Formats: sequence, C-alpha cells, structure tokens
Amino acid sequence: MSSRNSNSARIPYGSMQRTNSKLGLRFRPGAVASDSHSEGDTLDSSRSPPSSSSVLMVVEEKETKSETGKSVRPVYAPTPANRDLRTPHSGYHFNGSTGKFFEGWYFKVSIPECRQNFCFIYTVESPAFKNKLTALEVAQYGPRSTGVGAQIFGADDKYIFQFSEESQNFWGNRHELMLGNAFVVGKGSRPPNNEVRPEEFNKRVSEGFQVTPLWHQGFIRDDGRSDHAQTVKTARWEYSTHPVYGWGDIGSKQKATAGWLAAFPVFEPHWQICMAGGLSTGWIEWDGKRYEFENAPSYSEKNWGGAFPRKWFWLQCNVFEGANGDIALTAAGGLRQLPGLTETFENAALIGIHYGGTFYEFAPWNGVVSWEIAPWGYWQMSAENGKHVAELEATTNDPGTTLLAPTSEAGLAPLCRDTCFGELRLQLWERRSNGSKGKIVLDVTSNMAAVEIGGGPWPSTWNGRTSTPELINRALRVPIDVERIYNLVPFFKPPGL
Repeated sequence: MSSRNSNSARIPYGSMQRTNSKLGLRFRPGAVASDSHSEGDTLDSSRSPPSSSSVLMVVEEKETKSETGKSVRPVYAPTPANRDLRTPHSGYHFNGSTGKFFEGWYFKVSIPECRQNFCFIYTVESPAFKNKLTALEVAQYGPRSTGVGAQIFGADDKYIFQFSEESQNFWGNRHELMLGNAFVVGKGSRPPNNEVRPEEFNKRVSEGFQVTPLWHQGFIRDDGRSDHAQTVKTARWEYSTHPVYGWGDIGSKQKATAGWLAAFPVFEPHWQICMAGGLSTGWIEWDGKRYEFENAPSYSEKNWGGAFPRKWFWLQCNVFEGANGDIALTAAGGLRQLPGLTETFENAALIGIHYGGTFYEFAPWNGVVSWEIAPWGYWQMSAENGKHVAELEATTNDPGTTLLAPTSEAGLAPLCRDTCFGELRLQLWERRSNGSKGKIVLDVTSNMAAVEIGGGPWPSTWNGRTSTPELINRALRVPIDVERIYNLVPFFKPPGL
C-alpha cells in the first residue's frame, strides 16, 4: 500500500479521529448521520468526532450500500436565481464568434480521510462549429480544434479522458455556473439543454455530465486516447455541494478574480475562481472502488479565451492542519499576453486566502507578488499588500501526472503536470507600517495541496515578480462594478458575466 493512500475496505465512523482543525472548512452541525457506521461499530463519545465532521466510506464498486444497508445519498436542489456567493463570470462566455475560443471548468473534491482528491476538468473548443471543420471551413476560417472533453484526475493520480469532436450536445448557461454534455444520448431520448433533475439526466444521458453550483453528476468512459497517464476504464459520480466561499468576504459582493477589466478582451486567457471553498456530499465510483463522503472540502474555477498562458504555475488547497477555522488557498502566476499588434506578455500572479469569513487578496493592483518555481517539485511565493504579508512554500516528491490544456495551435494537448500530493506551508501576517511582519494570522500546513506547472519552456527555476503595466494597475484600482452597470442595460450584458 502506498504511504500516501490509506484506502481500506471501509473506514468506520468511530475510528476517524479528525476534528475541524484538520480541515480547511468549517462544517455545518448535524450534517452527518449515525447510519454512516455499521451496527457492529462502537461509538465512544470520548473519541468520536463532532457531528459536523465528514465521513468517508470506501466500498467495492459493485456494492452501492454500506454494511448497514444504507449509503450516502446526496440531496439534489435546483439552482436558485440570484444565489448567494455567485461570482462574476460564472456563466458561459461564448458569444457566437467563429474566432478561436475555448472555455474550461475545474471542480475538485478532497477527501482527507484517505488523502485523495478528485479533479473534474471540462472543456469546450470552437463551439461555433458543432462538428469537425470541413475542408471548406478550414479554408475559410483557418484550422480549428473543435469538441468537448472531460478529464478526471482522481485517486492515486490515475486518470480518465473522454472526448468528442462534436459539441452539439453541449450546453452552458449564459449567466450561471451551469453546464453539461451528452457524449452518448440515452436510447430514445433527446440530450438536455439545461439543468435537469438527476433521475431525468440518468434517463437521457448514457455517457456525459451535468454540473451546477449545487449539484454534479455524470458517467464517462475512457476512450483510449491517453498514453501519457495511468487510466481507469470508467467513472461515475453524484454529489451535492454547499458553497462556503465565492471569491471575496462572506456577506459582501463577490469579486472578479482578475478585476473588473476581465469583462473586456484585455487579458488572455481569463480566469475566475467560482467557489474558493465548499462542502460536498455524495459518492464517486473509481477504479473498482466507491468513495462515499459527507461534507468533503471542494473547489471550482474556470478559464476562457483563445488558449492558456505561454507558461504558468498554480497551487490550490482546502485541507489544512494547524489552525481552527475555515481556510482556502488559491495561488497562481504566468506569462499572460496583453492585447496589441505585437506579442507583449506580462508577469502576472496572485495569492488569494479565505479564512474566518475574510478574503485576503494579494494581486498586482494592490501590492507585489514574487515567486521561485522549479521546473518540477518546488513552488515558493511571497506577497504583500498594504495590510498583510503572505508566504507559501510547496514541495512534492510525487512524479506528477500530465494533463491536457487548450492550445491555439493543437487544441487540447499534454501541456501541464499536476499532483494533489503537495506538501504545503502557508503563513499570513499583519503588516506593520514600516513593511515588516507583525502579528501572525495563519501558520498552517497540508499534505494534500494541488500543485501544477504548465506551458514552457522550463529550462531552469523561474524567478519572477509581477510586472503589470502601471496604467492597467491604476485602472484596476478604480472600484467599478461592471456587473451592476450592465444590469441597468441588460440587453448589452455580455455572456458569462
């Protein structure tokens, strides 16, 4: 058995000695029922976790129920209008143009009890063309990669990928985080074109997925395209999510990750964290096992534009030891292209920390971010703004797994390397008036950080510092609520916002 994986046939409720301090998110009281343990288990009140802790069961895939005859049953809820914690750019940004365009979504569920993560990655490319381009279309528009892809980077760094060059069965909501696709339509059925109830989805979609801010389900089959990773044959999942953090303070209007200019074609590509932290309940069938979980830390983000940056790095974590409370970290940087007739790139980076209901943002428009990133195995970042100082360091001995990312030249290509077994330390201080570190706010660690490097070339360690043009930084400091302005003239509101 791998030292990083403690999977067993089943982890009894009373044997999980885990409290909220080990998790990056605070749990809702009463979310776990006692039917998650077998009748033979003894619940010692002095040792059993609080009722708000999460529960994991790992059973054989053929067994859909636990030893008690009961199983985790996620509860479906339709997506409400004007929901709390909705971020800008939650919707699908495609505007009908025949230009090069992709949109990608990333959803992650972390299961601390067995130190495993499941990362669901969806992409749609050139959706103006519902099928592979004909020779005439290639002559008219130039080469385009088309289609829909579903990748899952799952337990033990194994992988599955299903792809279709056709996108006529893909749908995305214009203003909300709702999307889906049918790779194979149910017999005698039509594919959905919007959110449907789980039982209807199962009837109408044999292979595919649907996801909303509150619900995620699907079944995909590896199509044999992936010679760059160890694959599993099929994956099936169904879970509900309770969002805890969007991208901003709880109780405040949520922010665009790249600032208000993200509503315009200034940056390439665009990036939005849709849910910095949430709690998910349900099950995932993967590689002969069924993982059942309650209140597992979860996360979601998205990208859209012409292609990924030329070179980038990324870190994300919702599972920490060393502090009580709810903690979520997202940090990234890259060479990002600026608009213009020539190829001009900027060093862009940010660190976003959610803790105790407060959002700590470190970005070029409010401070300075610097980094030292090795071609693989080492990530170090430091940042400061007017009020706080942050530092993080991550390492891994895991070899990582190659994942696919959108490119302008070749569509989805093996362009990035990931692992969810990063060892991370995150520190946050108050900043004194002279710029030195003051009172410590956070000093936490994790052995479940997701870390990534992508693009290139990476001939050696990349030492960088944010270098956004001052004109853009000044513009981003202006507190403009683009969404509110467009709501006054909804006819002109662009898709996705």
